[in-house]
Amino acid sequence: MNDAPELPDEPSDLPAIEFQSPGRFDVHNPLPDLPEAERWEAAPFTLNQTTELQAFRTADETRRHATALLQQARRSLCLYSSDLEPWLYNHSSIQEACTRFLLAHPRNHLRILLRDSGRAVKEGHRLLNLSRRLSSNCQIRKLHPDYPNEECAFLIADDCGLLLRPELDQYAGHVRYRDVAQVRLRQAQFDQAWNTSTLDPDLRSFLL
Repeated sequence: MNDAPELPDEPSDLPAIEFQSPGRFDVHNPLPDLPEAERWEAAPFTLNQTTELQAFRTADETRRHATALLQQARRSLCLYSSDLEPWLYNHSSIQEACTRFLLAHPRNHLRILLRDSGRAVKEGHRLLNLSRRLSSNCQIRKLHPDYPNEECAFLIADDCGLLLRPELDQYAGHVRYRDVAQVRLRQAQFDQAWNTSTLDPDLRSFLL
């Protein structure tokens, strides 16, 4: 005799399970990149052809002349600056012009001499990033503290173009698109300062 209790028959259909959604979720996609800075227009003068001295007084005029020299250089660029003047050189148009110049020929070189690299290292600068990417052709050094240097800023393009700002706290200056004699003097000044310059530890740590 089997004394085990009888189990009730299992229902053929189970009741539906009610599911409640915990709610809708918002998907936070990254914000789109900010629009690229407006491209700078180059001054309408030709390197190694325009002989008239071109004076400038405003930041916009300075930028246009610098852009023109950088875009038209074919062999060498030398920049003598206090702190890489971000208002003038930390812009996509400047970076693009320098990049095109450096990639155009393996012998093209951009040399930059600075008095102080602290601001550029701290705040970031497009030309510092470029020197990290193309370190063989783009070199940045610091002026030797004991070397006498003139309180000015200038840009040399090839052996004929020169942009000079005689006062560091002012935008005013002038550009010579073809003046071999004047460029030769400034190039000699730059080369002497370069030969005594030092590798800045701040720049080395930035590049690493």
